[in-house]
Amino acid sequence: LMSLVYIGVKGGMILLVADDPGPISSQTEQDTRQFAEFANLPVFDPSSPEEAYRMIQDAFDYSEKYQTPVLFRPTTRICHGCAAIELDGKRREIPEGDFVKDPKWVIFPRLSFQNHLKLNARQPVLAEDFSGYAANRVCGSGKKGIAAGGVSWEYLQEALGELNADCRLLKVATPNPFPEGLAMEFLDGLDEVLVVEELSPVIERALVQIAGRKRLAVEILGRQTGHIAGAGENTVESVKKAAAAFLGIPLEEKPAAAPP
Repeated sequence: LMSLVYIGVKGGMILLVADDPGPISSQTEQDTRQFAEFANLPVFDPSSPEEAYRMIQDAFDYSEKYQTPVLFRPTTRICHGCAAIELDGKRREIPEGDFVKDPKWVIFPRLSFQNHLKLNARQPVLAEDFSGYAANRVCGSGKKGIAAGGVSWEYLQEALGELNADCRLLKVATPNPFPEGLAMEFLDGLDEVLVVEELSPVIERALVQIAGRKRLAVEILGRQTGHIAGAGENTVESVKKAAAAFLGIPLEEKPAAAPP
């Protein structure tokens, strides 16, 4: 795979990996986004089955545009979810491929060095492109902000609705390369940020790095600080509890169940 990223692809190529927070049916719960960072793979992280339907098409477009394999990461709850999808009715013609003999398809050491330079130069260009991608967005207002990605974004929307709360929000649908331009728009003027994500603190680390490099006086909270559980999957209730504590909203304690 590392060699494939260096060589690139001629047509669109998607690597679909369903991470399993929990784990629910696996022996481990590794976060594939970290492997994508290691391999310089673009990542698409859908938050719902509907978004996965739209996003897989975008992923192919980006793969062809940048001639790179793309990682698509629906987690267990997305893969096992059901939704009514309204089809756009468009059918794209796929041209027949052919093979043209070219030394670039063989990863010689000298070629690897040259392609590594191109790969490094491409990452900030792709990050800027992702900052304008429709599935990434900033909304809301206030001095506190919450960032989320994947299915945790849907949990957050439901939790904030139950809390009747509002704050500035950042939705990260493409965690690698990280959409830094959009993140800067989100961080501007904030005092505190809570990051809600499953498994590794990928979004959290990216925001901490950006805040450090730009010398922003903002505190980033999440899995690394113990404000979000360090293992397992999130739920609406767990996100609601974390968001309420972060926003200073008291939660009503449910009465204990009467003994049988």
